Amino acid sequence: MSEDRRLMVLRAIVQDYVQTSEPVGSKALVERHHLGVSAATVRNDMALLEEEGLIHAPHTSAGRVPTDAGYRVFVDRLSAVKPLGPGERRAISQFLEGAVDLDDVVDRTVRLLAGLTRQVAVVQYPSLTRSTVRHIELVPMGTSHLMIVLIVNTGRVEQRVVDTGRVLADADGERLVASMRTRLNEVAAGVPFTVAAARLRHLVDDAAAAAGADDTADTDRVAMEAVVSALGDALVEEREERVVLAGQANLARAGTDFPRTIGPILEALEEHVTLLRLLGQLGDDPELVSVRIGSENPVTGLQTTSLVSMGYGSGAERVASLGVLGPTRMDYPTTMASVRAVARYVSEILDANQAT
Repeated sequence: MSEDRRLMVLRAIVQDYVQTSEPVGSKALVERHHLGVSAATVRNDMALLEEEGLIHAPHTSAGRVPTDAGYRVFVDRLSAVKPLGPGERRAISQFLEGAVDLDDVVDRTVRLLAGLTRQVAVVQYPSLTRSTVRHIELVPMGTSHLMIVLIVNTGRVEQRVVDTGRVLADADGERLVASMRTRLNEVAAGVPFTVAAARLRHLVDDAAAAAGADDTADTDRVAMEAVVSALGDALVEEREERVVLAGQANLARAGTDFPRTIGPILEALEEHVTLLRLLGQLGDDPELVSVRIGSENPVTGLQTTSLVSMGYGSGAERVASLGVLGPTRMDYPTTMASVRAVARYVSEILDANQAT
C-alpha cells in the first residue's frame, strides 16, 4: 500500500511542478491533494522517492522536483492517454480538413501541434521511399510542351513541364500523348518509387529499340525520353527526407526550465538529419505514443528536453512521424493526447487521399 501511496505522491509532485514551476513541499501536497495521510507521512514518502532517484531538491530548497527518472515512472504509470474533448477534436478535424494537398497538410499540422501544446512541433514528410505512384497525367500545353503531373498515394502532387520536341496539337500528337499516358501508368502506377524509376527507364529503351530508321518513331522516342527524364528527377527529389518545424519561440517562454541557455537546443533543432533519426526510432506499434525524456535523448543538445512523438500513415503502414519537443516539465497527459489525436487525423486524411 505504501508503494501505491508513494506513486500518488510522485504523481502529485509532477502535477504541481508542471503547473507552478516551483519546487513542491509536503505541506503543499497535503493541502492540494487528497492523499489521506499527514504531512509527516508525505515527508517520509518523499524521502524514499528521493532515495530512489525519482525526485530531488534543487539548491537549498525545502521542496522537491521530479527527475528524468521520476517523469519516466509518471508517464509509464499513466493508465491510458486521456482523450481530447469533443470541442478539441472538432477543432483539429476542421483545421486539417481544409488542406488542399500534402504540403498544406504538413504546414497545417505543424502549426496546429505548436498551438495546441505550446511546444516546438516537428512533422516529418511521408517517407516517400516507401510510397507509391498513384497516377501520372500528361496535359498538352501549347504546340510541343507537356505538363507532367505525378500524383503520389500520400496525396502529394508534383508538376513538371517539358518540351517534347514534336508537335502535339495534331492527331498524331494526341495519339502519342494518349499512348504515353497509358504506358506510363501501366508500368508505374501502384508501385514504389524505386521500382517505378527503373520501369520508366525501360520504356525509353523500348522506344529506342522500336525507332530504328523510322523518323516518326524516333520523334516519339525523344518525347518519351523527355517525359521519363522529368519523372525521374521528380521521383529522386520526392525521396528526400524532410521535416518541418514550428513554435520555436515557445522555447523562450520556457526559459526558466533550461538551466543554462536554449542555444544548444536551437542548434540541435537545425540539424534536421538528427531530428529525422530521432523520429525514426519509434517502436513498431503504430498506436503507441513514444515519449523520450531528458537524458533518454541521445542528442546532447536535447537532453534537457522531452520529445513526444507518434507515427502516422496510410492503413497499417507508418510512413512518417510527428511530435512535439519541449522542456521535461511539460503536461505529458495532455501533450500525448494532442499528438495522438493529430497523428490519427493526418492518417485519416492520407487514407482518404489514397481512396479517391
